[in-house]
Amino acid sequence: MPIEIKPSGEAARGNVLQRLGHLLRGIPFTRSQLFTTLREARQRNLLDDDTLQMMRRVVEVSDLQVEQVMVSRGQMVTVDSRQTLDDVLPLITESAHSRFPVTDGDKDGVIGILLAKDLLHQLQSNGGDALQWATLLRPAVFIPESKRLNVLLQEFRDSRNHMAIVVDEYGGVVGLITIEDVLEQIVGNIEDEHDVDGAVGMVLRRGSDFCVIKAMLPIDSFNHLFGLNLDPLEYDTMGGLVTGALGHVPRRGEIIKVEGITAEVLSADSRRPRLLRITDLPSGD
Repeated sequence: MPIEIKPSGEAARGNVLQRLGHLLRGIPFTRSQLFTTLREARQRNLLDDDTLQMMRRVVEVSDLQVEQVMVSRGQMVTVDSRQTLDDVLPLITESAHSRFPVTDGDKDGVIGILLAKDLLHQLQSNGGDALQWATLLRPAVFIPESKRLNVLLQEFRDSRNHMAIVVDEYGGVVGLITIEDVLEQIVGNIEDEHDVDGAVGMVLRRGSDFCVIKAMLPIDSFNHLFGLNLDPLEYDTMGGLVTGALGHVPRRGEIIKVEGITAEVLSADSRRPRLLRITDLPSGD
């Protein structure tokens, strides 16, 4: 049984005086006080909106575990080591990914990671003649689903590795995670040339008092499109707003009232909502 060591009377008084000193000087003593201080700094224009949101996420990322952010097993794009080069190339082109777990035919049997740049370099060098692409594999890194994101980010930086395979307590593969997945929890969604530009195409259907939107629609864009005034300081996207209101990763079919509107989750994966149906919009918009 662990032994609890209580501070002596003098030490306890010192702790109280220390807390009182923090309060009198306006120094945050809890995370809630820290966030309040950051919001006040924004109101005084000492920070902009993007910096405020990023600072919040930097603090909160240490609370997240890999299982909350990873790409689930069912969504992993993998390559079978028994596939021919003609089978592999279309997969790489269509997925637009840069790294691919390579299996022995079963997703539990990940034997390495194929980098698209390694394959393209070899193709350029020998024109693909008798290329044994499976010889280009790099070692796969395996991590538990309980690992915290801040720890994983440091490991990614130290090893210069950009992908890890996530396993459960029995060693079975449950998903994968990349350094981009971790960074997005801090800086927000990282768009590339394959992402939708801005709000174009993110509103899929629109009626007199409802709409179906992609969850990655920025709150600022949603406000502009529908004449609303949702707070963009707490979250970047409509999906983030719904996730924050629910307190967990949304599941398909969940309905919640948030900021005066009703949001129904039409589609979601293990990491985030994908499609939302928004009702109770102002009439005429």
